[in-house]
Parts: sequence; structure tokens; C-alpha cells
Amino acid sequence: MPPHIQNALENWSPAVPLALTLLLAAIVYLRGWLYLRSRSVNFIPSWRAASFLIGVFLIWVALGSPLAALDEELLTVHMIQHLLLMTLAPPLILGGAPVMPFLHGLPLRFMQSVLSPLLRWAPAQWLGRILSQPAVCWLAATAALVGWHIPAAFTLALQSEAWHVVEHACFLGSGFLFWWPVVQPWPSVPRWPQWSILVYLFLATLPCDILSAFLAFCDRVVYPVYLSTPKHFALSTLEDQQCAGTLMWTCVTIAYLVAAAILTTRLLSARSTQGNELLQSDLPTLAARRGSQRVEVI
Repeated sequence: MPPHIQNALENWSPAVPLALTLLLAAIVYLRGWLYLRSRSVNFIPSWRAASFLIGVFLIWVALGSPLAALDEELLTVHMIQHLLLMTLAPPLILGGAPVMPFLHGLPLRFMQSVLSPLLRWAPAQWLGRILSQPAVCWLAATAALVGWHIPAAFTLALQSEAWHVVEHACFLGSGFLFWWPVVQPWPSVPRWPQWSILVYLFLATLPCDILSAFLAFCDRVVYPVYLSTPKHFALSTLEDQQCAGTLMWTCVTIAYLVAAAILTTRLLSARSTQGNELLQSDLPTLAARRGSQRVEVI
């Protein structure tokens, strides 16, 4: 085994609270999903359950696996953590349509005494409406991305365990906010026209492109804290920084392109379906039928 890998394994200590929390979330989800499946409610197909579980696993990879022991040595590993928490895990978890399985997976007494009153509480509903606005979601994700990559904030998080936890929580939370308008899991409703989400994704690439280009092409070390870390890898500090910037640009671009392609396909499919309906039905009948249909979300 290479010495740097062995050193990482020796320094790694399992994050038991995190692992138990993620395991509990997976158990509650699967309990609710199996309940719905046993009642012949074909609301959530198997691929959505797999998506949720993969997303939960990626959070563990970012924060609880031996990978986390290397984030203080390599900026590239730190960037991998950020990408897992903001770009990959949230859309996979939201793609699992987690609301309905959780509602049926949690204990009934907890639902009736705690969660149900909270969901009916007016301030909570108001906060939910605010946080589901695409503009707020975009600003939150951009602020987290740019703010935590300012050298002073980045160094603070790297040198303080408490601030490191806050940083990861910000990335994960803003990641869920960012992807909510894109995935729109049940019971969310679109706040903007679906085509505008393509613009939303395009605008989201701009701060990522600027930051990743700065890291990749800057001729000096942006985060001097890495100059004093042990060198167990065949990378200089500047090369590590360039690798991190390139990785960020590549991963974000691919993730957003995939999301944009799926949305475009759905938009074109919806238009084709509407055209067929207009050809096959008269307008009054079509309007009446649409009025009685449930709004479909992504």
C-alpha cells in the first residue's frame, strides 16, 4: 500500500454520529418506500430509491470516509468534498422524491405530535415559500461557493474543526436549495416557467467558471495554508491548486449540462404531447380535462 494512503487510513477516525444519522435517514426512507410499494402505490419507482441511497452514500464519502482525512493535505481532495456536497449528492437525493417516503417512514406519533404541527405553522410555511424561490436558491448557492473560497474564510475552516463543520453544512444546505427548483421533488410546484431553469443553470455556471479559472490559471498559491502541509503526493502546491480548479470546472459543467439536457428533453416532450392533444381534441374539451388534472412536477 502506498505510504500516503496508509497514512490517511491511520489518521482517519470513523465519524460515528454522521454514519448513524445517514443510516437512520436511509432506513426511514426505505421503510416509507416499502410501505408505499406494499400498498401498490406506484409513486416512486425503484430507480428513485437507488438515487436517494447513492446520494446519501456520497455524503458519507465526502465527510465520513478516509477521503476526509486528506482534505488538509490536498486542495484537490477538499474540492472533491465540495463537489460531492453541492453538485452530486443533493440532486440525487432530491431525485429520490424523499418527502413521501419520509412521511410514511417516520413513526406515526412523531408525525402527529411534531412534524404535522410544524408543517402547518404559518412562519414555517412562509419560510418554505421564500426558500423555494429560484432567485433565493441561486443567491444562496453562489454566496456559499464564493464566500467559503475567500482565502481568509477557507483558511479559518481548514484550521478550525467547528468552522469546518459549518462550511460543510453550508455547502450541503445550499446544494439542496440550488437543486430544488431544478429537480422540483413532490410536493413542490414550479415558481418560474420551466424554460427559465435553463437560464438559471447557465447563470450558475458563471461564478463556478470564474472561480475554477482563477484557481487553474493563477501563477501563485491562493491558499498559503497548503504550503505547510505534508507532501505525500507527487504534486506541488501550485499543481494541486490547478488540478482542483480543473476538476471543479469539469464536474460542474458536466452536471449542469446533464440537468439542462434532461429539462430540455422534458420541455420538448411536453410540447409534442400538447400538440397531439390539440390535434385530437377540440379546445373546450381539452381545457375541461386539463382543469381536472393534477399539476405534474419534475
